[in-house]
Amino acid sequence: MALKQKGSDPAAAADPNKRRRVGFSGLDAGVEANECMKVFLVRNPDEVGSVDRNSIQPFDLNHFFGEDGKIYGYKNLKINVWISALSFHGYAEIAFEETCDGGKGITDLKPVLQNIFGENLVEKEEFLQSFSKECQYISNVVTNGNTIKHDGSNESDSAVEIVRVELQGAAAFLYSRLVPLVLLLVEGSTPIDIGEHGWELLLVVKKSQESSTSKFELLGFAAVYKFYRYPESTRLRISQILVLPPYQGEGHGLRLLEAINSIAQSENIYDVTIEDPSDYLQYVRSSIDCLRLLTFDPIKPVLSAMVSSLKMTNLSKRTSSLRMVPPADLTETVRQKLKINKKQFLRCWEILLYLNLDAEDRKSMDNFRACIYDRIKGEILGGATGTNGKHLLQMPSSFNEEASFAVYWTQEGGDADDQTVEQQPEDLKTQEQQLNELVDNQVEEIAEVAKNVTSRGKDKLRELAV
Repeated sequence: MALKQKGSDPAAAADPNKRRRVGFSGLDAGVEANECMKVFLVRNPDEVGSVDRNSIQPFDLNHFFGEDGKIYGYKNLKINVWISALSFHGYAEIAFEETCDGGKGITDLKPVLQNIFGENLVEKEEFLQSFSKECQYISNVVTNGNTIKHDGSNESDSAVEIVRVELQGAAAFLYSRLVPLVLLLVEGSTPIDIGEHGWELLLVVKKSQESSTSKFELLGFAAVYKFYRYPESTRLRISQILVLPPYQGEGHGLRLLEAINSIAQSENIYDVTIEDPSDYLQYVRSSIDCLRLLTFDPIKPVLSAMVSSLKMTNLSKRTSSLRMVPPADLTETVRQKLKINKKQFLRCWEILLYLNLDAEDRKSMDNFRACIYDRIKGEILGGATGTNGKHLLQMPSSFNEEASFAVYWTQEGGDADDQTVEQQPEDLKTQEQQLNELVDNQVEEIAEVAKNVTSRGKDKLRELAV
């Protein structure tokens, strides 16, 4: 880590206690980390020190710097961090003009950066040497793994492979070096316990065309965990998926999900789940699973019958009801054959129904929306008819004032003193508005996935129509 204080003695810059301090005008308002810190992923030593390149975009740097996410006590502060794409070591350079305690103290940057980058953060000389000394770091890990063969939909680049390794030895050290990128790029992430048995890594690697560098370059990875399910089966949980920023948008996340599905089917895993997926990961996952389901023959007659019901039934006056859920035996068949868990299948089922409806047919689309409304209302209030004592109230919130609410229960048949809270007409109106907003958002998400599935699987959709 290097400190550069412009216009001062280098020795003073290295020691915070000896830095020249000047007075700031007024109270120090601080600077957000997002505004003064950049992180770069580099492949050779010539790129180190250059900021004339695209930096990676962490989801939020502020949350590493205290409650308000601000850095105090520096004038014209700039923090640049370079991470090697070969060994994943890091080097940080901190530059500023002056320091001063303007009422909020002077933020000690070194422990914060070490908290993010850990032992990966080294001095400049060691960092530059790592490009030659550890240029085969990824290759050494890949050598101990097995290449996953799968019927993927995105195999245009034959140099790209999926390699499966147990999370131990060299692979465990690699994951430890990847943790800073996980913390920076995956919101809400925490490092996995590499000492716990059952973890594996799936690495997306590409064979390098340059003989002077590493034989493989890492494009992304997934951390998966096998755990026991009573009485004698195993479930597969996807804990983390990360495609490195320079390679995002090239279909590598899709490759990883397809490889995981292939493993689950070939090894007769009970089902596959994802731990707290981001909205985009869920979008990709649902697109893949819908494409798989389109060619799964057991669902076709049931899906066709449900589509017909949506076209023929009139739910606008709410004189009739229609549950838009697949039968339990079909859900179990999908789980057994495709390893899609129940919750995910129900999500995909609604997307498949939407795909088979005419968006211009107002009656069928109204019926579809009514079914989504009933499901969401049931999930929040306990059923499409009746609330089982549940009530929904709008609550003030700094996050989203228009879409924040709380659900509470009253005991049916309890003492009179326990039944003093009643929903007023304005509460019911607010509840209805919030439910409709949730429904509109859900239908919009379904439509987005359906659009992606349509663009990727036109042939499969034609087969389904036949």
